[in-house]
Amino acid sequence: MGVLLYIFSIVIFYLVVKIAVRDGINSSKIGQSIEEKDEVKQSPRASFLDDDLDN
Repeated sequence: MGVLLYIFSIVIFYLVVKIAVRDGINSSKIGQSIEEKDEVKQSPRASFLDDDLDN
């Protein structure tokens, strides 16, 4: 029983840290600038068939 409680608490701790770090990075100025750069680099394609070599 103690082992299950230990594993459960580790999983909860992992999720809390993961969410906190993700929110911290996304709300920081560096995270926002990286997100803006990624939006510029990504070219929106309608589908994967746009790269089809048969056309």
